[in-house]
Amino acid sequence: MNFMDTVKGSLLEGFYPAGWDMAKIDKCIADKPEDIFVRQPHWNKDFTPIMCNSVEEFDTLMGHEIALQIKKAKDNGEKLAMILPVGPMGMYKWAVFFLKEWNISCDHVTCFNMDEWSDGEGNTLPSDDPAAFQNAMQEAFYKPLGELTVPESQRNFATKENLPTYAEKIKKLKDEGAKLALVFGVGRMCHIAFCEPHFGAEYASDEEWMKHTHRIGAMLHPLTIEQNAITSFKSRTTLVPCRANTIGPGLFMQADVIIGGCDGALSRGMQWQGMSLWMTLRHEPTRWIPSSYMPTLPGKLFFLKELAGPLTAECN
Repeated sequence: MNFMDTVKGSLLEGFYPAGWDMAKIDKCIADKPEDIFVRQPHWNKDFTPIMCNSVEEFDTLMGHEIALQIKKAKDNGEKLAMILPVGPMGMYKWAVFFLKEWNISCDHVTCFNMDEWSDGEGNTLPSDDPAAFQNAMQEAFYKPLGELTVPESQRNFATKENLPTYAEKIKKLKDEGAKLALVFGVGRMCHIAFCEPHFGAEYASDEEWMKHTHRIGAMLHPLTIEQNAITSFKSRTTLVPCRANTIGPGLFMQADVIIGGCDGALSRGMQWQGMSLWMTLRHEPTRWIPSSYMPTLPGKLFFLKELAGPLTAECN
């Protein structure tokens, strides 16, 4: 007896996106954790999943990868555009560490925060609000870099005024020879940024879906709200906004390199991200599972070992 056997007539019937075939999704999850590395036909030849044994290792390796992309661009005399998340966050400390060790200035880097909490009209939290993604980035990355930091004029945040300008700014940078690096986490609902799977219902095809660059005041899935209540608001659902401004696939699928992270483990064997990780790696690409497109791009996806499973019942 399982979800598929009992969902009909329950409160969860119709709750998940229309394009989610739960039986098919369940088949994405292998019994053996080591099978998570089995390459799939749709993976980019330069895409690699990387297992980390601890949060500390995860933060260090992902931070090193971010710093390395910045260093490579500097060494090559190139500009670099980076789309950045607030979640995961621990890697920024190590990105700062390596950039300072190497004495690499970020004056050649232009950053784009991928999303921000909003209301239905796209109005965002004050930039100094503790829940604001802009505040989180300032405190975790830009301020600690000191004199090596990204110039303020090259920091972009997802306000309703600025988010619509991202596409043209990124195009201009690419026309000037810049590479685009996408840093991301995978949501419980397999979103990238706050590009949610239920948005897929608005498009007749993945090709149409692929064109949209951003959304203002996007309606978030209930499980996204609960994920963030757990991870960022200490369980207090009442503090979590139900909408956000966010980039779409028209931007994140332009990435020349990706740096992904899945660190959604809790304690005592509990976790929230294992199924999302397996769906990302195993499900064929579809707009109904935005993260399933990530392995089609070159780069790395770092993940905690326990997320590979085995994903079996364990009462806590």
